[in-house]
Amino acid sequence: MKNKLKVFRAMYELTQEQLADQVGVTRQTIVAIEKNKYLPSLGLAFKIARLFNVKIEDVFIDEAETENGTDGN
Repeated sequence: MKNKLKVFRAMYELTQEQLADQVGVTRQTIVAIEKNKYLPSLGLAFKIARLFNVKIEDVFIDEAETENGTDGN
């Protein structure tokens, strides 16, 4: 699963540390999510999306859906 967390964080001018504090995780967790090495829980994904006032799908992209949507079969 890909994500646009770094993009949204930049738009809101938040450091990884600031975002981590606001959603109740460590900076290392934010780093891992941004590098696609950690898939956040649904609860954490909702917290992040609410913080940026967007839908979860705007931040986290399901690659399987993207592949199926562009397959054309």
